[in-house]
Amino acid sequence: MKGHAMNALQQYIDLYRDHGRLLREKSCETLNAPREKACTDLQDMALPRKGSENYEHTDLQELLAPDYALNIARVPLGVNPQATFRCDVPNLSTSLFMLLNDGWAETDISRRNLPEGVTVDSLAHAAATMPELVGKYYNKLADPANPLAALNTMLAQDGLFLHIRKGVKLEKPLQLVDILQYDVPLMTVRRMLIVIEDAAEGKLLICDHTQNPDVKLLNLQTIEIFAGRNSHFDLYDLEESTENTTRLSTLFLRQQSGSNVLIDGITLFNGTTRNEYFCSMPEPDAELHLYGMGIEDLSRRLDTYSRISHEAERCRSNELFKYVVDDSSTGAFSGRIYVAPGAQKTEAYQANRNIVGTDDARMFSKPQLEIYADDVKCSHGTAIGQLDALQVFYMRTRGLSESTARMLLKQAFMADVIEGVRLPALKDRLRQLVEMRFSGTQGSCSACHNEGCRI
Repeated sequence: MKGHAMNALQQYIDLYRDHGRLLREKSCETLNAPREKACTDLQDMALPRKGSENYEHTDLQELLAPDYALNIARVPLGVNPQATFRCDVPNLSTSLFMLLNDGWAETDISRRNLPEGVTVDSLAHAAATMPELVGKYYNKLADPANPLAALNTMLAQDGLFLHIRKGVKLEKPLQLVDILQYDVPLMTVRRMLIVIEDAAEGKLLICDHTQNPDVKLLNLQTIEIFAGRNSHFDLYDLEESTENTTRLSTLFLRQQSGSNVLIDGITLFNGTTRNEYFCSMPEPDAELHLYGMGIEDLSRRLDTYSRISHEAERCRSNELFKYVVDDSSTGAFSGRIYVAPGAQKTEAYQANRNIVGTDDARMFSKPQLEIYADDVKCSHGTAIGQLDALQVFYMRTRGLSESTARMLLKQAFMADVIEGVRLPALKDRLRQLVEMRFSGTQGSCSACHNEGCRI
């Protein structure tokens, strides 16, 4: 890679120009097809700087400037993640899969007995063996004007492919454990393609973990989700990384008529995180639940941007994000609900609620409504404040210490986000994780058996 002083985006363009042949040789035609256009698109872009529209509190130039390594030659790491890492949610029986950095890691085949009509595979393998199916959907939702998505398209070589065929109902949840592990600063380029066909149902839990707490790592992730007519799909995205981890995740969702989708982004531990959600409902009677929570302390940063586009009649969306920021951490939320002309009978609700625990912590919130239809029910709101001193006092009069009182109030504050989870075992586990996080008794997910984690 080139030096730090040059434009951060240009260094990746130059990398592609210098090593594009090797990158394409280690990939397949389906993934290679959009690379050149993505590179051309990037050449005409400038990375948004802090303070620009929709990036008021995140500087992509700063985050992408370090000289990260990229494993475009697909050199095996010689690491068996199963030998050092296990992630189990008690009482939640899942089909387990793993990604190591941005590559597929095979797991015990006995845990991969999936019903007919369900494919969970390496994106690279699926694109090579099922080019027509993958090519029908790959890079069809990702916005070429989005710099993070375009950069991912230019460099992506592997990730997840999930396909649930028409009418198939997956009873057992899927769990994907994403592990970041390297000895030098590394940028991983993960791509996920999720296709839920008409009347199909499934749930996916993604767990992001970092095994090298002292190494600077960057996860550049793009997710495309297609939800067919009358389909049901849940995505739970749980991040438990380290202070030296940067996560730049961009999700694109398209829902067809009658579909019901829940997306829940949960940030328990991180360094710097930027999560983007672009959700569209171009057909009537679709329903979306978009939830998220962030627990930030030390100097951690979490920035969320969302755009929900109601483009047809009788669609519904419910959006709720909650943050607790302490110490010198920073949180930011910017959400826009767009209701197109003719999208009558829309119901759209957006809320962002936040607790700021210290004088040095910062929280920024910008909810937005853009409505061009007149027969709608829409609302948005935000609140930023501290814990109620009277509630703390009342609990102390009942014999609780101040720290315990504050912990319980923070835990209760997150309760409605957790209640939105549609997996009872995961809901129970999240209650425990949030309690342990606020009590300071947990250094990472205590259900994870990981040699590199502080348990």
